[in-house]
Amino acid sequence: MSQLIPQFTPYGWPEPGPLYLESTDYFNYHHPQVEEFVRQAVGQASTPREQMVRLFLAVRDQIRYDPFSAELTQRCFQASSVVQDGAAFCIPKASLLVAGARMLGVPAAIGLSDVVNHFSSAKMEEAMGGREVFMHHGWAALYIDQKWVKAAPAFNRELCARMGVPPTEFDGMSDAILQQYSEDGSLTMEYLADHGIWADLPFLRIVSDWAGYYPATLWRHRQSHITVAHE
Repeated sequence: MSQLIPQFTPYGWPEPGPLYLESTDYFNYHHPQVEEFVRQAVGQASTPREQMVRLFLAVRDQIRYDPFSAELTQRCFQASSVVQDGAAFCIPKASLLVAGARMLGVPAAIGLSDVVNHFSSAKMEEAMGGREVFMHHGWAALYIDQKWVKAAPAFNRELCARMGVPPTEFDGMSDAILQQYSEDGSLTMEYLADHGIWADLPFLRIVSDWAGYYPATLWRHRQSHITVAHE
């Protein structure tokens, strides 16, 4: 798998165009399992907004959120792997949403942000080396009805019910970037900083930044086993 530097928009929104409709190594919507997942998700929905709402819900709830599935391998971030495994963390789930959107003709890209998750588990905090900030939380940028919106399908409905927080809802018109408050009104998620938008998943940046920030306990494969193929 080759690694090129994807087009990067550090501020604001990119200009929608063919680049944001391409199938890539990560947004591999020509894979038969991705195609089947998307077709089943959207059903008979006919408008782009209806299709994106249904696809968002399918990625959110049919793919279980599992932060301990993280691997610093290219396979981990591919849309096809997310469908095959049925579980993933935020960035690969966003990859699947981006891939499905592009398959349906909706321009889409990947965004990354730093967040604080106040309902993270003690096990997760330990794996993160006690760090409070989640670096590079992933979300999808979708161009629907002539405007860009953010959509983060990370936390499935079942997990949210266990944690006592409402699931993130998406209407295809407004941003859906995780719940800020729990059912009792306490703060759950804080977005600290955006790191721009990419036409393709910036695997090398994620690997470099994570390897210098998180302890290796966060992923199953240690840094020495990171697989990166270059041209």
